[in-house]
Amino acid sequence: MVEPDLRPPQEVFAAYTIEIGAEPLEWPSRNSVGGWPFLDEGQEWPECFCGERLVLFFQLDLPQDLGPFGGDHLLVFHCRAHNEVADLELSDDGRLAPRYWDDPNESFWRVLLQRRAVRPSAESEPSLRARPLTLRPFTDTLNERGKGAQIFKVGGTPSWAQDPKHYQCACGAELVYVCQVPEDMGFAVVPGQPEQPDSGAEGHYDLFLGNEVYLLACPEHCDPAAVWPVNQN
Repeated sequence: MVEPDLRPPQEVFAAYTIEIGAEPLEWPSRNSVGGWPFLDEGQEWPECFCGERLVLFFQLDLPQDLGPFGGDHLLVFHCRAHNEVADLELSDDGRLAPRYWDDPNESFWRVLLQRRAVRPSAESEPSLRARPLTLRPFTDTLNERGKGAQIFKVGGTPSWAQDPKHYQCACGAELVYVCQVPEDMGFAVVPGQPEQPDSGAEGHYDLFLGNEVYLLACPEHCDPAAVWPVNQN
């Protein structure tokens, strides 16, 4: 017999589509694919366990009506060479392990929610074609299975490809859904850059093997990296 999920339903935030512009981005923008990352003072550009600097896939300012995350700056990094899925075991009490974001086996990715990101980095992301992002509000109408739109978005309701997932942060807070990247969404690569292993299309890099990605974050902001990427297909 399957036990019912007795967790109270989480608040559903306002929904915004994330649209990628066609024109190249030639100067720093807080909402971008690639480009110049806006990191908190003292925050280093993250690196993979292989020693490569992680690729900045995208960054954006979260709208003010996204509850505890309103005004945060979201950055999503992933290793070019290690195209894998995120897979971390829970601790004995059912929580994600303390400082799970520092687990060596998971260092091929890093998701940050920065709260004091004022200035762009001096260097831009060299691997991806820099493009502007635009957030537009929309009504995330649920389908007959209670799932939201299967698009690139922040807020709204996730379109879970499998069963919904719930996690407790190491600090004890229930992680909250913030952003979704649809399945097989490729990010265009600058010509001449190395190919990514197991990428879905030539000239593009994938996040987590092209799986649908749901970013769940700690509403207590116990650490800028307290974000877990659920991968489903």
